[in-house]
Amino acid sequence: MRLVLIGPPGAGKGTQATLLGDRFGIPHISTGDLFRENVTRGTRLGQEARRYLDAGELVPDHVTGGMVRRRLEEPDARPGFLLDGFPRTIEQARALATILARTGADLDAVLELDAPEDVVVERLRGRGRSDDTEEIIRHRQRVYRRQTAALLAHYADIVVTVRAVGTVEEVADRALAALAKLSGAA
Repeated sequence: MRLVLIGPPGAGKGTQATLLGDRFGIPHISTGDLFRENVTRGTRLGQEARRYLDAGELVPDHVTGGMVRRRLEEPDARPGFLLDGFPRTIEQARALATILARTGADLDAVLELDAPEDVVVERLRGRGRSDDTEEIIRHRQRVYRRQTAALLAHYADIVVTVRAVGTVEEVADRALAALAKLSGAA
């Protein structure tokens, strides 16, 4: 299973990624984790990413894509993976397609976790972080929707949308059922 997981901040992507990765026996690959690992190890890509991160800037696509490509080449990711945080743009989606084409693989699905904005605001405010004010959270939601609209359209044939409200298990059950339905239709 080769999955991309998308959803707004607070939709439960990390939690669901862990559950789904375990269920399918595939690694959960988070771009945040890739950045931290490469910076800590001092890789060439990590050093390049650190310059942008330290300046508070977005890491360029070629750096992020390079980290993703190297991670997907590792043996545990060859049979499948769950990407969290990549791709976020059409350009990154094209880069992922190029990476996968080298191995003759395609994405099986893009799993969108959808939660009402008010639910997400309450979840994130409950974390107690200083940058989790309602105004900032709602701004992040608008940015997410603006950035993701084109990506969802790009992947329209393989997008599976799951309502990310309820218990962790309920959301996971919905995701598994939706993915099974999609693979059954293929």
